[in-house]
Amino acid sequence: MTIMITGATGQLGKLIITELLQKIPAGQLIAGVRNPDKAAGLQQSGVEIRIADYNLEASLDSAFRNASRLLLISSPHQDDAVRLVQHKRVIDAARRAGVEHIFYTGFAFSHQGSPDNVHTLTEQAIADSGLRYTFLRNALYLDFINVLGLQEAIISGELLTSPGEWRFNSVTRRDLAQATAAVLLSDQHDHPSYEFTAPQAWTFHDLAEALSEWAGKSVVHREDPGIQHWIYNYLASINTSATTSDLERWMGRPVTPLKKSIADFVIAGQK
Repeated sequence: MTIMITGATGQLGKLIITELLQKIPAGQLIAGVRNPDKAAGLQQSGVEIRIADYNLEASLDSAFRNASRLLLISSPHQDDAVRLVQHKRVIDAARRAGVEHIFYTGFAFSHQGSPDNVHTLTEQAIADSGLRYTFLRNALYLDFINVLGLQEAIISGELLTSPGEWRFNSVTRRDLAQATAAVLLSDQHDHPSYEFTAPQAWTFHDLAEALSEWAGKSVVHREDPGIQHWIYNYLASINTSATTSDLERWMGRPVTPLKKSIADFVIAGQK
């Protein structure tokens, strides 16, 4: 079995490869990258590096050669129309190369929203390809809390947010990477898709409590109608509250607690 990871120099891709290297030899892994200059660390670990540019069909045909399993990490392009074209290019190349099983990292519960969103359309293209497939629908990365003013909250003692019944199934990339690696290595897939979310949704009140523990002082949550930020419009447009046990089941352990999950963001803000 040879596993190919696209977008391997991205944050999620690198974490997945790190997890896989703890379980299988480097010789069974192929890192698909757009810029090989960014893959020096992966190459030193013994992982084969191949050019896999979503915009260059020829690079994909070459990159997927002899890969039995392919993880398509969704494109980071800002334009969803472009993303869909890129994804279809990867799917077509995977079929031509004889890939046995394709895995796609989409977005949690995207299939319950508009039928023409990029993730649902990509999943449909994969299903229509004839390839064996598994969809890994990831919850919103916890990184979104970076725009909430965590350091300001610690200093002032107040976490100010826009009013609303906000609940979040967000998780860390590290947890997602561990579960993804487990799925990639398994032959036992009881469902064609998994919703990788926290098992219980957390709230801004929970986040304030976690900040209090880090600060060693009280941080309270308060809603402020004057708060204006694009993030709230985005959060309102997606399903951030629904949960499943899929992530914990594939990790084989509980998700990282909120207090520990926010550590990197709190510490980074203090530098």
